[in-house]
Amino acid sequence: MVRPITVGVNGSRESLAAVDWAAEEALRCGLPLRIVHAWEVPPAKGDQEALPELQVPRYWARRILRGCADRAAERFPQVVLDAEQISRPPVPALLAESGSAELLVLGHQGLGGMAAAFAGSVGEAVVAQARRPVVLVRADGDTARDVPPGAGNTVAPRGVLVAVDPSRAGDDLLAVAFEAARRRGASLMVLYAWRPAEGHGAARRKAGRREAVQALGALIDPWRDKYPTVELRAQVVQDRPAHALGAAARDASLVIVGRRIRHSSLGSHTGRVTHWAMHHVHCPVVVVAHS
Repeated sequence: MVRPITVGVNGSRESLAAVDWAAEEALRCGLPLRIVHAWEVPPAKGDQEALPELQVPRYWARRILRGCADRAAERFPQVVLDAEQISRPPVPALLAESGSAELLVLGHQGLGGMAAAFAGSVGEAVVAQARRPVVLVRADGDTARDVPPGAGNTVAPRGVLVAVDPSRAGDDLLAVAFEAARRRGASLMVLYAWRPAEGHGAARRKAGRREAVQALGALIDPWRDKYPTVELRAQVVQDRPAHALGAAARDASLVIVGRRIRHSSLGSHTGRVTHWAMHHVHCPVVVVAHS
């Protein structure tokens, strides 16, 4: 089954940026693009169909979807396009769409203001539950385009960054990262932020760093043979994970982080580093669920 690149839209600037990113990714991957707008349409009976309070929201819902589809078709005419209005609340609708998508792409506002908190709540709820990769794109962020297929551009694309913890990282996370770098012809930096326990002396810290380097090497060595064309850089940083990620992300065109699948209903389902990346990294962020 061919999985599309699916993008959820709501008419915001962020969702327009998400449409552009998703369409370019669909072109790069040779996959169809699916645009969905989820809105729970109130049921109407008989003469209620003509009520303005029902007609106006329906009109704007159709206009949002049509505008995003027209934008994608005009900018990326080579991409096979499908658009659908879904009469369900956004979170369950997008979760259902993510199950059959290669990627689910959403606009995201990061931090700031009540509007941002409301819009971000949909993205965060989807990320916390989706089993397929979810990409968050910001309208005010760094969305400098990678070199698109056939562009004839000789400028090297900016790199892909993936943050890992060798004790927890799964194959799904690295597979997404290596594929993203391969498709873009970009370098891949694998970042492991390591911190020694409090009270460790210089000798113990040195031994701990050596162990961290060995652990990262053992994690990525099997992938070198699978992706020989990907320029790979491994970096072990003695720092707080979020701080190290923020510094490294300044030079990245795409940041990839993991989310461990949790079955408990208590606590965060994204993790502190992933949550930080969602709100503070300005380039598109891919969140990959893994066991």
